[in-house]
Amino acid sequence: MDKIGLLRSLRSASRNNLFSIEIPKATREDEKKINEWLGELESEGKIKVRECTQRESSVYLHGIMKYASE
Repeated sequence: MDKIGLLRSLRSASRNNLFSIEIPKATREDEKKINEWLGELESEGKIKVRECTQRESSVYLHGIMKYASE
């Protein structure tokens, strides 16, 4: 998965403009990459993360999709 793949996953998991998704992670490195991509997507103005919870084997995300030209 990369940043574009993460954005596609968030769009497919969204209902209206809210999204809620649990992304599986294999290593601590995956967790760091996901957080990095989330930061980039927020700074680009594409999403707004309300909750990011690190679990044992996944990362739970809840937030708002900001509509822009795709």
